[in-house]
Amino acid sequence: MFHPDNKKAKPGDIVEFMRDGMLFQGKVLPSKCKNSIIVDFSSIMHNWEKVSSYPNTVVGHGKYRVVTTSRHKAG
Repeated sequence: MFHPDNKKAKPGDIVEFMRDGMLFQGKVLPSKCKNSIIVDFSSIMHNWEKVSSYPNTVVGHGKYRVVTTSRHKAG
C-alpha cells in the first residue's frame, strides 16, 4: 500500500505518487504553485506514453512522497 509523506518537495527532488492504481515516479519542476507541485515523469519513466498523454502532471501536497532530495545550493 502506498503511503504519502508530509515532506514538501523542492525542484529537482524525485517523488512517487499513485494515479489510477499505478505508482509513478518523477522529477519536481520549478513552479509558483502553493498547494501542489508539477512533476515531470518522462525523465524517470521511459514508458510514460503507455500510461499518459502528457509528460507532466500536477500533484497536491500530501499526495506524494519524496524519494530522493536534490542537492541544489541556495543562493
